[in-house]
Amino acid sequence: METYGLIGFPLKHSFSARFFNEKFAREKIDAEYLNFEIADITELRRVILFNPSLRGLNVTIPYKEQVIPFLDERSPEAEEIGAVNVIRVDRLPGEMYTYKLTGYNTDYIGFRESLRPLLRYEIHTHALILGTGGASKAVAQALTELQIKWKLVSRTPAEGRYSYDELTPGIIASHKLIVNASPVGTYPDIDHCPAIPYDALTPDHLLYDLVYNPEET
Repeated sequence: METYGLIGFPLKHSFSARFFNEKFAREKIDAEYLNFEIADITELRRVILFNPSLRGLNVTIPYKEQVIPFLDERSPEAEEIGAVNVIRVDRLPGEMYTYKLTGYNTDYIGFRESLRPLLRYEIHTHALILGTGGASKAVAQALTELQIKWKLVSRTPAEGRYSYDELTPGIIASHKLIVNASPVGTYPDIDHCPAIPYDALTPDHLLYDLVYNPEET
């Protein structure tokens, strides 16, 4: 049996294990999917060594960028984006302690292709990306490919980005696409929401939330 899994911290919000294990059972795939909740990215080596049947990992908050120094290779997309959400684990036959880790980024493909049919290109020309972590990098890459200009929004002021306190009705009006690439609103904190001026939103605005648990945010 092959093993796949998810690394991140915390993982109480994730239903990846249930999703994949149900899929494996339904499609009669001889594999299992485990959650590896690690408090520090340096624990990755222990996860790999103690699970000799491990063949691949998904990566979630907060390790999409932190994991990069532990990889042997990255796909061109992961190199350009600067974040990884999938790791392939290759082992030499019969070798438990010798392995190769290759990082990929599939986040931006999923985001780009799910966003594309929702866009009104004459209106959604400028976007705000809420959050500055690994997910925001994938969003930025996708928006660039879609020729949508974007700005990051973070909790603290920095050059080239907005802070939440700087989001005026005028800024909201000129950015008709808003993407939440932060963990705000993720289970169990489902009553939380990004601190933007919601009263400035119009029917022309498109809001896209990367949070998937709960299903409705």
